[in-house]
Amino acid sequence: MIDLRRHETSFRGASGALFAALAGLWLAPMTGGLALAQSPAGALGLGNRGWSAADTTHATPADELEFSARAGLASDYIYRGTTLSDHGPAAGAAFETRWGPLYAGTTVATVKLPTQPAAELTFAAGVRPQIATIDFDLGATYFAYPGERLPGETNGINYWEIVVRGDRRIGDQFRVAGGYAYSPNVSNTGAWSQYVAAGIGFDVPERFLLKNLTVSFTTAAGYSWFGDQTSQLGGFPLPAYLNWQAGVTFTHKALNLDLRYYDTNLSKENCFVFTGDPNARPGGRANPITNPDGLVSNWCGATFVAKVWFAFN
Repeated sequence: MIDLRRHETSFRGASGALFAALAGLWLAPMTGGLALAQSPAGALGLGNRGWSAADTTHATPADELEFSARAGLASDYIYRGTTLSDHGPAAGAAFETRWGPLYAGTTVATVKLPTQPAAELTFAAGVRPQIATIDFDLGATYFAYPGERLPGETNGINYWEIVVRGDRRIGDQFRVAGGYAYSPNVSNTGAWSQYVAAGIGFDVPERFLLKNLTVSFTTAAGYSWFGDQTSQLGGFPLPAYLNWQAGVTFTHKALNLDLRYYDTNLSKENCFVFTGDPNARPGGRANPITNPDGLVSNWCGATFVAKVWFAFN
């Protein structure tokens, strides 16, 4: 998400920057994520918008194609701790095809961003090999935001990202995951971005549950940091920050319900710098370089999200 107000007075002429839309933990995004049974890998928000390597490498014959489709609704679209829907409801869908360890997929989600795109689209491809007992995901994703309104000197916020991710089951109930993502030009700001994350999950034993019901508890945390933006965007780096989340997922056949808490350590002032929230208000501490008007945003604070989706394999 880019703060267009650095270049357009109709956006209040305030300074700001670009929201680096990397991987939003559970709605990770709302396409791959708003359509995915929660797992530690999915919670990391890395790869094809949250698809879990463990969910997609299950003995797919090398000479056969396999397909997955997922769609759902959420009370908020949270991506790496920040909202992409202005804390409003969102909808998303995802489709993926696999041939052995190779995969390609696409997602679509509704968003409310400063550049006012019609939707968020992602296109991903990669390979998911299993090495020893670890399921890996090595892939690249292109993020597209069609229909943006781009005043001034801005050129849109489409960008590429590459991801390395792995997840592993420990015993019958526990799963762990970790990963790393890099973009050479995140959200078309001229700045590189890096993201690391780790998560853990616990599956409630079947003997404690009703027939055809699964319950999983997952938690994850990640850290994002950035290079300098272009001079037209101020030349300063976006604020580095931590995000974390925890929740529970209920699954009955194709139906999934997830209840989850998200938060970050971004101040309200840095939240505005990071997201370019067009509804930001005055009253914060001014920074002469990054936020001279002291604008504050609530797009990065503690949030509870409910999500329901259907998954078909």
